Amino acid sequence: MSGHGFHVHGPHDHEVEHAASHGGADSFASRIAVMTAVLATVGAIFGYQAGATQNNAALYKNNSAIKKTEASNQWNYYQAKSSKQNLAELAMALPGVDVNKYKAEVERYKQEKNDIKVDAEKLEAVSLDWDKQSDEQIHQHHRWAQAMTAEQIAISLAAIALLTRKKWLQFSAYGVAAVGFALGALAWLHI
Repeated sequence: MSGHGFHVHGPHDHEVEHAASHGGADSFASRIAVMTAVLATVGAIFGYQAGATQNNAALYKNNSAIKKTEASNQWNYYQAKSSKQNLAELAMALPGVDVNKYKAEVERYKQEKNDIKVDAEKLEAVSLDWDKQSDEQIHQHHRWAQAMTAEQIAISLAAIALLTRKKWLQFSAYGVAAVGFALGALAWLHI
């Protein structure tokens, strides 16, 4: 452009003037941009939930292992008391020993074993409960991860739709996004 009113258009000037005279917006691109922003936000939430449930699953599995070890320790203690009880029963059969003393020990070991057995069974039950909770969390993690993956695929389809200007790709992105939302709802509902 010169100072004398003579104007030379560049190759893109016509498109810029056309966009300015028609509101300046490409509605197709705008819809894709908004959809992509929404999907990225939802995908980030799904990703966070997937990570959180995976961490919970690992924590619960660790708690299960700790309780299983404690139960195992109790069962080892139970076995030690059984061995002592067996030795006391054997001692009662020896000649010249105080049978009443060993009989009292046998009864004491039986009672102690019963208490230990109850504790060991409680610890095993707690371990199984932690295991169950871990399995539930890992299932939920898979749902969140599937939902996040669907949203990422929808974003990719939206980008391709924007580049190719194909409506069917835009609608495919909507469909995959809907699948992602459904998977997210299933995860939210623990299904």
